[in-house]
Amino acid sequence: MLRKKIAFTTLGCKVNMYDTEAMIELFEKKGYEIKNFNEFADIYLINTCTVTNSGDKKSRQAIRRAKKINPKAIVVAAGCYAQVRPQEIEKTEGINIIVGTKDRKNIVEIVENYSDYTKVINTVGNIMKENTFEELSVHSLKDHTRAYLKIQEGCNRFCSYCIIPYARGPVRSRNPKEIIKEVETLAKNGFKEIVLAGIHVASYGIDLKNITLIDIIQQVHEIKGIERIRFSSIEPFAVTEKFVSALKELPKVCDHFHLSLQSGCNKTLKRMNRRYTCDEYKKAVEKLKSIYPDVAITTDIIVGFPGESENDFKESMTFAGKIKFAKIHVFPYSPKTGTKAAEFSEQIPPDTKNLRSSQMINLSNELNKEFLSNYIGKTKEVLFERHLGDNIYEGHTTNYIAVRTKSETDISNKILNVKIEKILKEETVLGTIQIKSLYMG
Repeated sequence: MLRKKIAFTTLGCKVNMYDTEAMIELFEKKGYEIKNFNEFADIYLINTCTVTNSGDKKSRQAIRRAKKINPKAIVVAAGCYAQVRPQEIEKTEGINIIVGTKDRKNIVEIVENYSDYTKVINTVGNIMKENTFEELSVHSLKDHTRAYLKIQEGCNRFCSYCIIPYARGPVRSRNPKEIIKEVETLAKNGFKEIVLAGIHVASYGIDLKNITLIDIIQQVHEIKGIERIRFSSIEPFAVTEKFVSALKELPKVCDHFHLSLQSGCNKTLKRMNRRYTCDEYKKAVEKLKSIYPDVAITTDIIVGFPGESENDFKESMTFAGKIKFAKIHVFPYSPKTGTKAAEFSEQIPPDTKNLRSSQMINLSNELNKEFLSNYIGKTKEVLFERHLGDNIYEGHTTNYIAVRTKSETDISNKILNVKIEKILKEETVLGTIQIKSLYMG
């Protein structure tokens, strides 16, 4: 009997990628052969994204592309767009099964029970009533040295521009025992770096009552074999005195924090429903800098938010410059159907948004160059992650500087001392391995 073939594609965030990896493992355990999405397969699964309207469009395009490759295939839509707009997906030519952001642990059973190709099966339920974390796990990751570990689902913040709370539901935290069990497995499989990820990871534990994000970081810190710990984007309110004091005692925690800003203007922050001020953000940065001399602070900034005046934008630019970000991820505001901000008056013209985006990106590039220049001539520990060819390897420092170096031997997944010599390009430097190196195993 021939093994059935299944292909996956993932749109959107790291959490979506984790969910896909978990579903791949479920199918592998049942004997399915995993194919690339552009290859012939019996089943195609699209893990959709709905952060922007263009994400919706790309999801529909992937459904149609799968059916063109194999008109007789079962095509499945999972993820955020499937959750929020299942009726739209039902109208998309080629779809067979719609799953959403729950019941993914039953995905193999759902697919195998599908038999009537004339009907679309829609299993999407009310995600806003979910109160338990859906246990999905990943034991091995293909072609990665950094392991992403999902510890939290959902968001209770309801920023005015964001659809995600409606796509992922309320905050649900993963059982600490299951987290530790998975980290131990990943450590045994050779992973040295763990990234604790979630939709709103700073809220981990609020539904469990007796544990917080820092508590789970402390537990992961004790696991042998794990040398580095990172976590996904957090907000200023998470950086409390207690949090920072605890970090002081955890040397495995990397000195790179993605601290979400979205705007450096208080008026804009209020319209976004971000629930903090620029001053509170600045104080959070100062707390982190007080314990990490080489800390890299990266962030996201939206430009052209409805009602953002030219002065508001300049204020945001000025604030970003004062913070000295290592990198800014810039997003021109894109109205998302179903959010409050999409209905706001004073929508900004596309040309203005594009101009502001270019100006903010230029600022980011200047700040990144300034940040990297501080490390020329210094030696930093680098975890090498991939071979680029011609004996060139690339990895990252603890504060997330991308470092390239030449090596005649395979140094993948090794932590080595590297002297940084020059800036190659944005976010990337060139270095030389020093004789005295760490963690060669």
